[in-house]
Amino acid sequence: MSKFHLHLISDSTGETAHSLARACLVQFEGIDVQEHHWTLIRSMNQLENVIENIIENPGVVMYTLVDDKLRKTIQKECKKKQIPCISVLDPIIHFLNTYFNAKIRGKPGIQHEMDDDYFTRIDAMQYALSHDDGQSYWNLAEADIILLGVSRTSKTPTCIYIANRGLKAANVPYVPGVSLPEDLLKLGEYPNSMVIGLTKDPNRLIQIRKNRLISLNEKDNTDYIDIENVKKEVIGCRRVCNENGWPIIDVTRRSIEETAAAAIKLYETRQLKYADK
Repeated sequence: MSKFHLHLISDSTGETAHSLARACLVQFEGIDVQEHHWTLIRSMNQLENVIENIIENPGVVMYTLVDDKLRKTIQKECKKKQIPCISVLDPIIHFLNTYFNAKIRGKPGIQHEMDDDYFTRIDAMQYALSHDDGQSYWNLAEADIILLGVSRTSKTPTCIYIANRGLKAANVPYVPGVSLPEDLLKLGEYPNSMVIGLTKDPNRLIQIRKNRLISLNEKDNTDYIDIENVKKEVIGCRRVCNENGWPIIDVTRRSIEETAAAAIKLYETRQLKYADK
């Protein structure tokens, strides 16, 4: 396996460079990449320390720096040492600059400013945490998205991801023999709230549940992982969703990010539908 160094430099949290790098790296097999994360680099002294490490561990450099002096310095030093270096945002920023014909602000970390959008996300995050796994049924109507599913269908992390997009998300467990809360069944009266069912292949569910029981040092001879009972759970949840006209997402082969994206798309499509009425 080939080994490489990858230096990710940012004047902010480094999320953008990291996400782009991960999205690209998964396309390559047989490589071992050691990532070096250099965040909040906003002064020449800081950058000089980064450059010293790059020279000691040469490899690809990807950066998101908006300060022109810092950008030119990293480009110059990398060129001098023949180290490949790329600004991952330049192509997009320059394309938009041409399209908008507007001045580039050049302010680091501006996407993380504590503006209205920031506090909307914080509010949504707090809502998701207080409405996790069937808590606080009394104000479900405030939710944008409510996820309904059997145990271990990734309801909680999906809600957190949705909340990070600024939407209030709650999740309600489907338990055979236990009635769904009345507030959930009344949500048809509130067009701003959408219930979405999550389902998963029973065999895959059992694997995940077994791992969960092992982590908790609990017995594995329960109905929780019995194939027939699990099938009944999944069928029952599907039936409830179909009876109420709630869309269903099969999360068997979806990542949390993909499930959240699918849920948000369903929600936005529904909002557009109501807006046209």
